[in-house]
Amino acid sequence: MYVRFISRFFSAMAGPRPVVMSGPSGAGKSTLLKKLLTEFEGVFGFSVSHTTRSPRPGEEEGKDYHYVSREVMKAAIANGEFIENAEFSGNMYGTSKAAVQAVQAKNLICILDIDMQGVKNIKRTDLNPIYVSIQPPSMEILEKRLRDRKTESEESLQKRLHAAKVDMEISKEPGLFDVVITNDDLDVAYGKLKHAVLEEIQKVRDANKS
Repeated sequence: MYVRFISRFFSAMAGPRPVVMSGPSGAGKSTLLKKLLTEFEGVFGFSVSHTTRSPRPGEEEGKDYHYVSREVMKAAIANGEFIENAEFSGNMYGTSKAAVQAVQAKNLICILDIDMQGVKNIKRTDLNPIYVSIQPPSMEILEKRLRDRKTESEESLQKRLHAAKVDMEISKEPGLFDVVITNDDLDVAYGKLKHAVLEEIQKVRDANKS
């Protein structure tokens, strides 16, 4: 038991710390992440999630998803192999520890875009990521951003707004996130995001030099 624990601990800690990014749709996570990936090319990576749904045309095993049966995924979850999982439209999705460690093994910072329930699940693991919450300045501004997209039905929009309100409240819980960034000015918000992960970026760059 002792040997297994030590082995799992060092396995999870190998490589740079992952970055967990969370926040409601419309908060600007994708825009901030795109800026980060553009400025620091070859520093970040994404884990390949598991799903029980069938591959769509053009999707590849191991590139888009790891496609598994419900039985296999349930067994792996029960065995503690997943850091977070959820079910949408009758299909299971999740992020395995091994998928994150595969990114870390390449000396890349693994980015995880996770919902609030996933954040709380990860808190119970030994992954030790940097937790970053991206929040809109207000519900009014968030609603305007979502309406301006013109991609949502009114029903869908109201569901997103309700979820965002819950998200914004939970993000205030002390100790849940290492940094909470209010995205009311893109350049200022990006500066805060960059500062939060700069130490890990430097570790990756130093390791690549050696």
